[in-house]
Amino acid sequence: MNKSGKYLVWTALSVLGAFALGYIALNRGEQINALWIVVASVCVYLIAYRFYGLYIAKKVLAVDPTRMTPAVRHNDGLDYVPTDKKVLFGHHFAAIAGAGPLVGPVLAAQMGYLPGMIWLLAGVVLAGAVQDFMVLFVSTRRDGRSLGELVKEEMGATAGVIALVACFMIMVIILAVLAMIVVKALTHSPWGTYTVAFTIPLAIFMGIYLRYLRPGRIGEVSVIGLVFLIFAIISGGWVAASPTWAPYFDFTGVQLTWMLVGYGFVAAVLPVWLLLAPRDYLSTFLKIGTIVGLAVGILIMRPTLTMPALTKFVDGTGPVWTGDLFPFLFITIACGAVSGFHALISSGTTPKMLANEGQACFIGYGGMLMESFVAIMALVSACIIDPGVYFAMNSPMAVLAPAGTADVVASAAQVVSSWGFAITPDTLHQIANEVGEQSIISRAGGAPTLAVGMAYILHGALGGMMDVAFWYHFAILFEALFILTAVDAGTRAARFMLQDLLGVVSPGLKRTDSLPANLLATALCVLAWGYFL
Repeated sequence: MNKSGKYLVWTALSVLGAFALGYIALNRGEQINALWIVVASVCVYLIAYRFYGLYIAKKVLAVDPTRMTPAVRHNDGLDYVPTDKKVLFGHHFAAIAGAGPLVGPVLAAQMGYLPGMIWLLAGVVLAGAVQDFMVLFVSTRRDGRSLGELVKEEMGATAGVIALVACFMIMVIILAVLAMIVVKALTHSPWGTYTVAFTIPLAIFMGIYLRYLRPGRIGEVSVIGLVFLIFAIISGGWVAASPTWAPYFDFTGVQLTWMLVGYGFVAAVLPVWLLLAPRDYLSTFLKIGTIVGLAVGILIMRPTLTMPALTKFVDGTGPVWTGDLFPFLFITIACGAVSGFHALISSGTTPKMLANEGQACFIGYGGMLMESFVAIMALVSACIIDPGVYFAMNSPMAVLAPAGTADVVASAAQVVSSWGFAITPDTLHQIANEVGEQSIISRAGGAPTLAVGMAYILHGALGGMMDVAFWYHFAILFEALFILTAVDAGTRAARFMLQDLLGVVSPGLKRTDSLPANLLATALCVLAWGYFL
């Protein structure tokens, strides 16, 4: 495309984005179509990447594509491995995108769709994506060192040790929470457990295929992975319906906890090209594919945002969570706007796999923009649901139906209606039946609400193909797979932090190419988050 054509395209995108944002801003007190949020978001992300992201890369950081990266300089086939930018983008995106962009915006919808939308767009462009890109760049320039090591270099040994301890403790707590969500989603779920288990040998095959059988054939391995991933999802339904096979993949929470601890240990110790990177890349197909499918579904269905732009709960009296708009909106929505957890990944596994410094903007800035789009889709999914249903699903049971209440559904409908969001018991019963649940009352946490919104969008966009219950359980599976990738990558990043910390006591334990040091640090990491889990 010539220069004039490019100017025309970017001008058109700017006009379209401005029109969409203007339409959202000027239609006060009226319900608007969700497609305008999708259009505005996509335009903002594209323009931000093309102009602001590349400006930072060229003018502020002076990125040098000819400069040798740590992955090339220390290529050890274990942690430092030059990786194709598409595969690395998939790994990085899968590692940073955990539960936050899925449930945070859903919970923030209590205050209306407008505060969350503004924070997600402004926050990611000006702060979140910049942070991820900057930390990735700095860590790459400093030999792939972790955040704690960077602090140690700049502020001294004492500050560095404090930073390492703090970062490691934060990572352990985050991993425990993420693992807990995965365990809850997969408990007594043969479909989900089978599909997750299927991706492990598939990822190992993809890793061997790319390294030994057909090096550099990203297109081929992508097609193979996508075909078998679709097969895994479909055959998971067959397994779950089979009285013979279902018991083999039906586990309790305790059993799944031990399995997850074991998987985290193996994924953090094996060479990154063998399991972690290909599995994250594989999971990204499902993650991005589902989110893009959801966006296309919104463009096809053009659903109305039934949640007001601002609700009366902006004063901090909301039933879902209590707190004023400032600062609690920025606590509720972190991932998708700006998240400190990302700095741990951007200075953990990713800089050790970056093959070319010129790809840092695409992976760091672009990966965060993609996560923000996930958060926007989660926000929209929550806001197209009837507000009465939203508050019935996310409010505490003690508020909706105190202990001893005979008819929980009727009580919930009455309480929610008293807040100004009219809902009937029949509607609550109907939705529960459609999604295949006994009850949807007080299904707090955000994940079930997102699953309901996604189910209705996908069901409607595909012309009623499969029932709502199928798409609801697919969404639950999607959430589990979405979050699991942050657990394995986070465990490996935590291992790097712990080795840096142990290296203060014994320098030999800091060596990432030492198998005994790796085994010791990884075991301590998984035992730490497994204990809290």
